[in-house]
Amino acid sequence: MADLEHAEYLYELWDANWDDGPCGNYQILRHQITKKTAKRIYFTYSTGGHRDGYVDRQKIEADGEIYHGYTLRRLHLTEPEIPTRPKPQSVTELKAAMAAAHPDRGGSDEAFIVARRRYERARMAASA
Repeated sequence: MADLEHAEYLYELWDANWDDGPCGNYQILRHQITKKTAKRIYFTYSTGGHRDGYVDRQKIEADGEIYHGYTLRRLHLTEPEIPTRPKPQSVTELKAAMAAAHPDRGGSDEAFIVARRRYERARMAASA
């Protein structure tokens, strides 16, 4: 058996809630590389019964990632960063942004209107 300390992997960014839309519950799956040739990298899926697959070695080494069409997965040579969603602004923060965008404080009419709409939407959502 391969030495697990020196094992190489292909990585996949996987959203555990993929069927409900991207909910941000990301995990990184590791698929162990079993063999490398000049044209292909062979690996074993860490999910789905540990089946074997392969990717084009030149393409993944050039781009750092590849779309594996057979399984509809995007595989990476290095661990991808887990995306983070920006925290939505609070009603208080939106109110301060609206005040700062006011034309009397150096903002433009358009910027104030946009900021006011954001504030009103957040206030209505908070009261519901």
